[in-house]
Amino acid sequence: MLALCKTTWFNCLIKGISFDQHKIEDRMTVNLNLNAGALRIVNRAQARINELGLDESKTEANGTFLDFGIKSKGGIQAGLELARACMSGLAKISLAPSHLDLWKGPAIAVATDHPVLSCLASQYAGWQIAVGKFFAMGSGPMRAHYGSEDLFNHIPGREKSPHVVGILETSKAPDSAVFDYLSSKLELPHENITLLGAPTGSIAGSIQIVARSVETAMHKLHELKFPIDAIKQGAGWAPLAPPSPDFTEAIGRTNDAILYGAAVHLWVDTEDDIIASFGPKVPSNSSSDHGQPFAEIFRKVKGDFYKIDPLLFSPATVHFYNLKTGRCFQFGKFETNLLNKSWN
Repeated sequence: MLALCKTTWFNCLIKGISFDQHKIEDRMTVNLNLNAGALRIVNRAQARINELGLDESKTEANGTFLDFGIKSKGGIQAGLELARACMSGLAKISLAPSHLDLWKGPAIAVATDHPVLSCLASQYAGWQIAVGKFFAMGSGPMRAHYGSEDLFNHIPGREKSPHVVGILETSKAPDSAVFDYLSSKLELPHENITLLGAPTGSIAGSIQIVARSVETAMHKLHELKFPIDAIKQGAGWAPLAPPSPDFTEAIGRTNDAILYGAAVHLWVDTEDDIIASFGPKVPSNSSSDHGQPFAEIFRKVKGDFYKIDPLLFSPATVHFYNLKTGRCFQFGKFETNLLNKSWN
């Protein structure tokens, strides 16, 4: 659905998350070290390790792993810090009131002035890490240091850092063999690699996944070949999914939070007809797999993500604010009935 709103720039600001209204510089050329930004958050978390409920372990070669919820207690504040590290410190992430009329629980709010770097070059889970029986989806700025994904041929963000930070969605702590694998790929010793991890079903794990509302829109737009450099700022809200000890239920609930409950707002500098052309293809309801709780879809394909329509992974609604013309566009719709079904 396409809707044109006639509000002013001020009225287009959502829920009190505002952006600098002065002339916007080209964020694509900003020289930011992603791993350095994430490492500052890691250092802060280490200084609050007991307060955040984290556990820290080392490999024999001094690689560092911070457990945010596998065996550790973790929690809300730990999850927020995990999500911030995943975006290299280039986003404001917080617990917020729900934006959905029929869901009164908390939401995760994200706002970034660097959507390409924070979302695609850092937060996107683009590295499948498989070592023996260990498997995890890898995200965070270590991907920018590695830089081997095809995605980095289309976006800025490749960097070489003396110390890298990676985030793992996993229910098992990485051992020395995992650090050996990463050390070889990253060409860094264990002691220069810090990994953070949490399972999908933990509170911290759920928060860092639900904090991907803007990232899913950014990745979808990139896949659709939208001019990604035209996106200057992004903000998003998604309801915080209830955690579950069952992996399929946990992955279903966190995905449903995005697919059926996320609202993303993008400030872009492009032509109105480009927004009108791409916009209807961005929300999750443009996918043939839309309309079922994600756990049901996941079971039908027997856990094989590659059998799911890749266009499904996107937020429920997307709003575009055109900096060039002042026009505003809205696409998609919320599906609170499916959230209720998913979350019982």
